[in-house]
Amino acid sequence: MNWIILILAGFFEAGFAFCLGMIKETTETEHIMWIGGFALSLTLSMVLLARSVRTIPIGTAYPVWTGIGAVGTVLAGIVFFDEPASFARLFFITTLICSIIGLKVVSH
Repeated sequence: MNWIILILAGFFEAGFAFCLGMIKETTETEHIMWIGGFALSLTLSMVLLARSVRTIPIGTAYPVWTGIGAVGTVLAGIVFFDEPASFARLFFITTLICSIIGLKVVSH
């Protein structure tokens, strides 16, 4: 169950990065709403990360959390912010995903 919580924490990490990108793109009322989304995503991400490390070693949980956030942020940048989807970027995102899976496999 704590692995599911950790994965959700990683999604919320990508969510707060996405909100940061939207803050840059918006003004006035929308801007304030995205700041609220950022604060909520950040809080949920940290609370879920803290919950998951009760049984998952921090040396495993933290890299998995940041890796999921990094992958999600790059994919959001490609899909929503017109960032380049070059072969090199996709290759290294794939290696990051393989590393996240590897940490899960070797953790007890």
